[in-house]
Amino acid sequence: MSTRALRRVLAVLLLAPFAAVAAQGNVQRVAHEAVSAGDNKGGPFAVVDKQQARVYVFRGNGTLAGSSPVLLGLARGDKSVPGIGERKMSEIRPEERTTPAGRFASEPGRNLSGEDIVWVDYDAAVSMHRVRPNVKAERRLERLATPTADDNRITFGCINVPAAFYDAYVKPSLGNRNGVVYVLPEKTMPDKAMFGFLKP
Repeated sequence: MSTRALRRVLAVLLLAPFAAVAAQGNVQRVAHEAVSAGDNKGGPFAVVDKQQARVYVFRGNGTLAGSSPVLLGLARGDKSVPGIGERKMSEIRPEERTTPAGRFASEPGRNLSGEDIVWVDYDAAVSMHRVRPNVKAERRLERLATPTADDNRITFGCINVPAAFYDAYVKPSLGNRNGVVYVLPEKTMPDKAMFGFLKP
């Protein structure tokens, strides 16, 4: 299937009505308690479930706006290597390419190419942005289109979102104002140490 055809398929799938999309238990818990505690300050926010390789975008009142598969860091792990944001990409080893977990104050920004992105962890150079299928061998669009999360690990740590979903859901909310992105950890349940507003 050509890259153009894959993009069309993804656009149809990802922009379908989201009433049938149900957030997983941990995602629902974090979203509900973040709103109850006012941690999102009444604004839209996102929850990234690394186990399922999905992002959930919520309205300020905690209702789900939309959900999409995402691509995540190649290496499993919940912390960024200290100083990694100051290194050249060519110097980052495969085992260092993690998507960090935690609560992140996000902000709109631009990368070195001038593309609009959402900074998740500026110091670690981790952002949420449209998927870039520049390297054919990486099969990024194909990975997003598969039904499992098994092959969604490919990035240097950034959260890659299908372009159609980014433009329809991420950009209008987190792309236009400061916000919050909650990234759930790899295997453990999120707790109060990670998200201070969670109840024991």
